[in-house]
Amino acid sequence: MFLRLVADSFTRRPRRKVLTAAALSLGMAVVTAALSVSLDVGDRLAREFRSLGANLVITPQADSLPLEIGGVDYRPVNAGAYLPEADLPKIKTIFWHNNIIGFAPVLEFSTALSRDLTSTTVPYPGLVAGYSEVTVIGTWSTHPVRTPDGEEFVTGVEKTNPWWHIEGRWFGDGKKECALGQQLARREGLKIGDKILLRGWEIAPQSNVLLDDERLRMSVRENIAFVVRGILSTGGPEDDAVVIPLDAAQQLADKTGLYRTLYVSALTKPEDDFARRDPSTMNAADLERWSCTPYISSIAASIKEVLPGTDVRVIRRVAEGEGTILTRVQTLLWLVTLAALLAAALAVGASSAASVIERRTEIGLMKALGAGSGTVGFLLAAEQLVLAFVGGGIGYSLGTFLARLVGQKIFGVTPEPSLLVLAAVLALAAIVTLLGSAIPLRRASRYEPAPILRGE
Repeated sequence: MFLRLVADSFTRRPRRKVLTAAALSLGMAVVTAALSVSLDVGDRLAREFRSLGANLVITPQADSLPLEIGGVDYRPVNAGAYLPEADLPKIKTIFWHNNIIGFAPVLEFSTALSRDLTSTTVPYPGLVAGYSEVTVIGTWSTHPVRTPDGEEFVTGVEKTNPWWHIEGRWFGDGKKECALGQQLARREGLKIGDKILLRGWEIAPQSNVLLDDERLRMSVRENIAFVVRGILSTGGPEDDAVVIPLDAAQQLADKTGLYRTLYVSALTKPEDDFARRDPSTMNAADLERWSCTPYISSIAASIKEVLPGTDVRVIRRVAEGEGTILTRVQTLLWLVTLAALLAAALAVGASSAASVIERRTEIGLMKALGAGSGTVGFLLAAEQLVLAFVGGGIGYSLGTFLARLVGQKIFGVTPEPSLLVLAAVLALAAIVTLLGSAIPLRRASRYEPAPILRGE
């Protein structure tokens, strides 16, 4: 009989039920779209933000100890510690190894550039015509790294700095090829396919002030010819440099198996007040929570553990910018979700109130026949829950289409249908329906049958 009463309610008042289901469907469609985009777009945006460049920089710990007297840095120009290239695969052994998108070691120094491939003299740039001093950046373009677990991880500046624009192509791994910064190429009149000679020498002055005799104090290394394969445009100092494979830079600088700086690009969670706390002041529970959350600071701490003797620093302008944008986008989507839920609750409440007033005589008759307030309330709530599941299901279908449209047009990503979102939408539809109908249902349970049957 209970089921017959519920079914009869739908057949005798289809218009009212359709309006309620439509309100729920529209509200749940917006909720589905917002939840789908929010759950899927976070990772997508985080990956897109990697085009801003690396968000971690690793240098030798000794370089973080300045030698200054009276505000003057007395360290030699080319002085500094180096890090072993052989330790780099350890980065993929940390707890957050899947969050490491890429890393690229850099060995930077100054040398002489010449277009004369036959000359054997090694003059200081500027003392002899035809030679110029240039900055050389040794790094990986696309380099396979064999991780300790036997897998191959391909990384390099193409992953850590995808915003670098290369005309032509990058140099091949292990080949005597290079990429020239666009300003350097324009100044030297070089183009793709030309050959240059880089002199293997280094200045070894005793202070940052270069004297004439110190300029001539240099140690000769091997001279290497390179073929220009690309013209690099970054908008930074790389536009005036020569970028070559790391192994060739190590050969020129006589620093076999070493590098100076490591740039790491990692997927992170935006930092909050908890993430900014000092880990040394945390208790065991807070420290475990901090370590098990992909904050940029916790990833930096993990890298420092596997690379001893390093100073791991966060590039704040990148990390904080990503966190701010992600937080604002997610906040906007949650606000849209809450607004849709509120609108659906109000629509359901208005429809439920009208339905209760319309069925006042029916409710009075049921009570006169012996139905208690709980039974009446349960019957009306069951009708509303049926509408909630119907409206939630229709809203999920519409919302999935809307999510794909919004995700593709605005964020460049197409969210996939999710059973988790479906379950959440149906649960929210039921909660919103019950909350919206709470006041009308309470009023219906308090109706007295005698006044109603007398027509009062």
